[in-house]
Amino acid sequence: MTANNFRKPVRKAVFPVAGLGTRFLPATKAIPKELLPVVDRPLIQYAVDEAREAGIEEFVFVTGRGKTAIVEHFDTAYELEATMTGRGKSLEPLEPTRMKPGNLVTVRQQVPLGLGHAVWCARAVTGDEPFAIFLPDELMYGSPGCMAQMVEAYNEVGGNLVSVLEVPENEVSSYGVIKPGAVNGKLTEVKGLVEKPKVEDAPSNKIVSGRYILQPEVMGLLASQDKGAGGEIQLTDSMAKLIDTQPFHAVTFEGQRFDCGSKLGFVEATLSIALDREDMGEDVRAMAKRILG
Repeated sequence: MTANNFRKPVRKAVFPVAGLGTRFLPATKAIPKELLPVVDRPLIQYAVDEAREAGIEEFVFVTGRGKTAIVEHFDTAYELEATMTGRGKSLEPLEPTRMKPGNLVTVRQQVPLGLGHAVWCARAVTGDEPFAIFLPDELMYGSPGCMAQMVEAYNEVGGNLVSVLEVPENEVSSYGVIKPGAVNGKLTEVKGLVEKPKVEDAPSNKIVSGRYILQPEVMGLLASQDKGAGGEIQLTDSMAKLIDTQPFHAVTFEGQRFDCGSKLGFVEATLSIALDREDMGEDVRAMAKRILG
């Protein structure tokens, strides 16, 4: 294939949302963790908003049992809208939750076999097109958004892309890390991927951070892949096989990343975004000063 074959527009995005959210129990006993609010928006809404900004048109949610509320969030709530309209209230807060008919598709991941398996479950919907992947636990905050920055780079180089952030070297063992090649501004050629390396073995301090653009060939690799670390099908293993046959780059995200899969990261995201909001930032800053004495 020529490089032009790896530059089809990115129209579809996969959102793996089947996780149990056990780190947030009991809050997530009945409510999907993706619907926990950061200020006044559910976590999944930030990811969907980021996708829309980047030109994504079709949304594929890979769900599990007990996750139907995520789909309800993006459906039309007739009773709520009728009540709000009858009381003269604006429906503007609901605008981001609207989906065009047919643009949201859900598929089930019946068994928890890891991220690679979750992505593979979406194969019938993504078909022979490139697609984006969003891990909603990682809230990427910035303007333009992370995926918009990645699509801009994709239009330049094509192929496969991951978003990366630079972290202190003593933290690399907690993440997937890229082996870098040539660097051109915020674009880095990817020569290899290493999952949770020892600090002394890490090829760089650039960690993969929850956003991907992948070519459809990755689905075939996932289908034939054996289980890896933790008895799960690791997405990293199949991505690594693409490096030798297709263009593969990393985009250093210019913005903030919040790990909302952890309680501390969730609190940090809530506080940081609240402080950045024009409608409440000053009041939150005053509140924080008062609490801190």
